[in-house]
Amino acid sequence: MVNIIVDWSTTWGVWVVLVIDIIIRVTAIIVIPRNRRPTAAMAWLLAIYFIPFIGVLLFLLIGNPRLPRKRRKKQEQINGYIRETSRGLDFGTLRPDAAAWFTSLVRMNRNLGAMPIAGDNAARMISDYQESLDAMAEDIRAAERYVHVEFYILQADESTDNFFRAMEEAAARGVVVRVLLDHWANRSKPRYKDTKRRLNAMGAHWHVMLPVQPLRGKYQRPDLRNHRKLLVVDGRVAYTGSQNVTDSTYNLPKNIKRGLHWVDMMARLEGPIVASVNAVFLSDWYSETDETLLEEIDLFDVAPGPGDLDCQIIPSGPGFEFQNNLKLFMALLFAAQKKIIIVSPYFVPDEGLLLAITTACQRGVHVELFVSEEGDQAMVYHAQRSYYEALLRGGVKIWMYKRPYILHSKSMSVDDEVAVIGSSNMDMRSFGLNLEISLLTRGQEFVEQLRAVEDQYRSQSRELTLEEWEKQPLRSTVLDNLARLTSALQ
Repeated sequence: MVNIIVDWSTTWGVWVVLVIDIIIRVTAIIVIPRNRRPTAAMAWLLAIYFIPFIGVLLFLLIGNPRLPRKRRKKQEQINGYIRETSRGLDFGTLRPDAAAWFTSLVRMNRNLGAMPIAGDNAARMISDYQESLDAMAEDIRAAERYVHVEFYILQADESTDNFFRAMEEAAARGVVVRVLLDHWANRSKPRYKDTKRRLNAMGAHWHVMLPVQPLRGKYQRPDLRNHRKLLVVDGRVAYTGSQNVTDSTYNLPKNIKRGLHWVDMMARLEGPIVASVNAVFLSDWYSETDETLLEEIDLFDVAPGPGDLDCQIIPSGPGFEFQNNLKLFMALLFAAQKKIIIVSPYFVPDEGLLLAITTACQRGVHVELFVSEEGDQAMVYHAQRSYYEALLRGGVKIWMYKRPYILHSKSMSVDDEVAVIGSSNMDMRSFGLNLEISLLTRGQEFVEQLRAVEDQYRSQSRELTLEEWEKQPLRSTVLDNLARLTSALQ
């Protein structure tokens, strides 16, 4: 009799597990594909079907790529304010004879939440790591009213000491110093506590971005990041690009042990475009603090700069309805007629982006891609490598920046007149999960500056050939392909 009871108990338990398993699978088919890219939906469904309980747990943790509704509402409010307030305003004189495709591209960006295109701007490329930090410090020292600092990673260390001293001196003069830094990216870094102490000591108004603090009622998908890098001084000068405010090793023991150093680029901007960079900062400040600052700062009090570049700032991220940066890159790839040069440390394209690049080659466009020979993030590094064969066979020339340097710059130059630089990588994380900032510029003089940086990178790189790639060992191919599958889990 006892044995019969035990058998019934065991059978009942098996049936419960089977019913739950079926419910999970059926629910997943209904819920997961909704408003999700087919590749991402398929990846999640495979994960849940092969490892149901672990897959469901992961989906509940990181399956929602959108910001909380409250934050999305704030983004909509600031977008609406910028759109209505800037309508019809004069943002400088634009260069004549813009191509029809460029005008439509600018219109698309505007519809997606960008500021209007601005003329009469100057931009200077800075590709030396320490020079960039010191140039920003010099402009901070000239501040009279406010300094707005927003960086994905911000660390007080030996390399950034001049930058921090400049902020301290500005604050001591009565200049308002506002600082934003990503919470998750900084919380585990070696200098985080020292950085917070130094910001507090100088009297800076600072906040972490996208905090993961559930006990304080602040929570969203934990791998959403504010990846932007920008500085604004008095609404007069701005910086944006790929570089964080930290030592080129990021002060991480594993990087120091491997001898890794990051290579980046920043652009120093003057002219009406500075207001657009400031608008991105103010929107992020409002998202974190509920303070608009619009009574204190006249965002649209702009003056011509010492140049005549046409510039437009395109913010992107999960606070927007569409993937603004992906749409920007796709439009440029299809518009190019002669040459496309892409610099991206993390290059993991979706099917559409890969098709656009190979199609450009088939149209006779010369396409080059700069990546790093060394990888600092194993999963992304292997996922990126899985696309090399298709790119090489498609006609893309791949340059690998030699180790022990990590080429962290992000840019795209198109033909002889148009270029984009910013914080956005060409991977699905930057397209769907990170808040990014991109600078679109029209002007041959700026493209020539960027071409000089690309030539510098080319001199420090080696070309990857299809013959070399076909000799990759089987174990590398397996790792690359597995990483490629996981890259779609968004």
